[in-house]
Amino acid sequence: DALPICGQLLMIRRTDNDQWAIPGGAQEVGETPLQAARREVREETGITCEITALAGIFSSPGNVVEFTGDGEVRQEFSVLFFGQPVGGEIATSSESREVAWQDRADVLTLNMTPAQQHRVRHVLAFDGTPHLE
Repeated sequence: DALPICGQLLMIRRTDNDQWAIPGGAQEVGETPLQAARREVREETGITCEITALAGIFSSPGNVVEFTGDGEVRQEFSVLFFGQPVGGEIATSSESREVAWQDRADVLTLNMTPAQQHRVRHVLAFDGTPHLE
């Protein structure tokens, strides 16, 4: 299905670690954060979205990630937005082996990194105030 029913989160199963994640990626030169968010969602999921709110900024010094394959290690800095789908159809990419609308009640049962679980928990508990760390 291209568009979700109420209460679902758009998630991808990544090709690099086979774990579920919120769609995302790096901002390119010349883009605003909002443009980058829309582009990354479209590239990784096939869904076109409009950004509706800031969910939070995540950059805990305890969140150091080592990527398998190339050995890259970094402290992640993530700006997480809420978006509303406005078009497109679910499609995988070189970064997403599976794309699915996940029910809010079940999303935390998916295999994902602790950092992703942390973000998803804040999405589920969102009360209108962005999370800042």
